[in-house]
Amino acid sequence: MASILSKKQKKRENYTLKDLKTLGQQLLSSRSHINNLPLLLSFISPSSPPQHALESLLSLQSFFIPVLPDLPPSSSKSLAEKEDPEAVYRTWLRSKFDQFINSLVNLAVSSQSDEALKDVALDAVMEFVKMGRGGRFQSAIYHKFLRSIVHPTSSVDFPLDLLVSKFFKYIDIRYFTYVCLEKFSRSLETEDITENGDASYQDDGDHISGSSSVEVAIRKIHDILSRVPPLEGQDAKSDNEMWSQLGFSFKEADCEPSSEVSPVNGEAYKLKKCNNDVLSITKKMKLKFTKAWISFLRLPLPIDVYKEVLSTLHQIVIPHLANPIMLCDFLTRSYDIGGVISVMALSSLFILMTQHGLEYPNFYEKLYALLVPAIFMAKHRAKFFQLLDSCLKSTLLPAYLAAAFAKKLSRLALSVPPSGALVIIAIIHNLLRRHPSINCLVHRQADGETDGDSRGTDEIDENTRKSDAGPDLYHIRRGVDLFDSEQSDPAKSDAMRSSLWEIDTLRHHYCPAVSRFVVSLENDLTVRAKTSEVTVKDFCSGSYATIFRAETGRRIKQVPLAFYNATPTSLFIESDFPGWTFGFGRGDEQETSNGENGEVNKYGEEDNHSAKRQRIESSSA
Repeated sequence: MASILSKKQKKRENYTLKDLKTLGQQLLSSRSHINNLPLLLSFISPSSPPQHALESLLSLQSFFIPVLPDLPPSSSKSLAEKEDPEAVYRTWLRSKFDQFINSLVNLAVSSQSDEALKDVALDAVMEFVKMGRGGRFQSAIYHKFLRSIVHPTSSVDFPLDLLVSKFFKYIDIRYFTYVCLEKFSRSLETEDITENGDASYQDDGDHISGSSSVEVAIRKIHDILSRVPPLEGQDAKSDNEMWSQLGFSFKEADCEPSSEVSPVNGEAYKLKKCNNDVLSITKKMKLKFTKAWISFLRLPLPIDVYKEVLSTLHQIVIPHLANPIMLCDFLTRSYDIGGVISVMALSSLFILMTQHGLEYPNFYEKLYALLVPAIFMAKHRAKFFQLLDSCLKSTLLPAYLAAAFAKKLSRLALSVPPSGALVIIAIIHNLLRRHPSINCLVHRQADGETDGDSRGTDEIDENTRKSDAGPDLYHIRRGVDLFDSEQSDPAKSDAMRSSLWEIDTLRHHYCPAVSRFVVSLENDLTVRAKTSEVTVKDFCSGSYATIFRAETGRRIKQVPLAFYNATPTSLFIESDFPGWTFGFGRGDEQETSNGENGEVNKYGEEDNHSAKRQRIESSSA
């Protein structure tokens, strides 16, 4: 037996390209040479020479195209058991055609195949998709090809690129792509999970096990979904181009001139027919697009795919969904996760809330929780700050909520980079302009400083406790901030009882851009009629590099210099530190310490004061 197989194998290897051409011509000329079909079919393999595989492919493609309408739908034993020789022949021919399709798909996606051969194999597969079922789209063949891309055994980037560039412009190709991807997603969603966490997937007899294979399938589904161009508009003629003759249930002949149309209203009737078909296409495409994406979003997405989906969902998915509210569960779950995931889900959630009537009661509480120092270093911080400013734009926002966001941002300004401080100042400035009720946070004074009252704090507190006003009006003590920055609920943060003292400290920020911005916006708040809100987008993408380039490019009008007629003997002015004296230790100076009050007495201060006077005189001159 082994000798017979080796003899057949040797005989197959001895075929030349000329012999294969002869076999193909004989197969096309007469049914008597039908036995050449299995032999030619054996050459369609990635292991065969590319020239031999190409010649066999072209011969079999030319043979099957004319006989394809006469083949039964699938190989059936009931037909094979009949005594009709023609039925037996067609059943056998159908089995060989299925084998031929499998070989073409394998040739198109195999890493061993030449790229030119992959291109030809893909064209052959799509030709049979076009010619199947009497001109209708042969979805079974296309489903088989897409399945080989979603569940690959090797790299399938090249055939996928070919499919996208050559065939995704046809509307029926896109339509059935959504149909197939929905089936794949539902199969992955309902798969059984084994005890050790490995997943198994069953589809048309193909069994794929292991969580890594499921993850690869999810990535491929997302790759295909994100590359299918959506239906741009109802009036775009290019979107109505079909690959097959009859891609959908309606007929293209409905849009063609008809002899039965009355001569009076003929043009209007034809236009109405075509518009109805375009509307039908749009409706069907939106429905399949929605089902495919919703089924995909139910899958356990890998973290990188999850982030990529959230970053593009508001641009490539929501505008084309039949009902965008269907995404509310996915987006609210993502928004509740926290961290970067919540930031990336904010864009899509904001669109659903503002444009599609979604109600999310805890939206501002979750948004308040996202204000952490790490957000100023996140990749998508620019979009987040723009959305944050948009979410706080409503004039119906309660005062306590606006004050909580302003106070939380001002507290963050003490620890964020200079670029983050610029964004914070811009957002707080807009909040103060939109919500005049929180302007009390800007110039609030302590109890001992109000109305020129010179009474002590204890006396005021005692009178406050006895008064009917309660403790809320006179509660601030010097140096005490009642704002609770650790409180997750903005209503309980006591922001209205605090002040924006953090913004005042930015006047002396080490970055000149921050200090200048604070001063300019302070003037802006005093002259509201002549100014407007700040565009937060202009500050969102800032960084150390952008600030440094801006500072180095500024034209400096005055350079700070200091001249001394004598060498200074101290670094600080003594009036800034009462009770302390700073001096340069010299041999003729002595320092003594009084043990009673801890003061340091220094001899030789005469020279120090004279040096100071010389510095003042030189600077005033």
